[in-house]
Amino acid sequence: MQNLTIIKDMYQAVATGDFPGFLNGMDAAIEWNEAENFPYADNNPYIGPGAVAAGVFGRIAADWEYWTLSDHEYHESTGDKIIVTGRYNAKHKITGKVIKAQFTHIWTLSNGKATGFQQYTDTKQVTDAMK
Repeated sequence: MQNLTIIKDMYQAVATGDFPGFLNGMDAAIEWNEAENFPYADNNPYIGPGAVAAGVFGRIAADWEYWTLSDHEYHESTGDKIIVTGRYNAKHKITGKVIKAQFTHIWTLSNGKATGFQQYTDTKQVTDAMK
């Protein structure tokens, strides 16, 4: 149950604009992977919270007018895994196109910190919105 609470707290931190709180849930050596063919997967894997902040979230903030998550469902899996499903809601700054893409996030935790992240999403919808 502790791992589930950690992940829920991280998503709550993002929702309330507490980005340092979100990053604090990560291990210093977290291995973060965006979905294959996702626009920000070019530097997979991102190692460490600083790399995630700059390489993923900094780029999202630069490219998108807003990027929010909704319809969260949290699933405890075997061992050290937590799965989160939901939907990305975003509007691209340049094209004005809106996405409502399903996502699955698979988190790995150890000693109270997130040590791994794998994203799955509709990469075509995201890349099409950027064109």
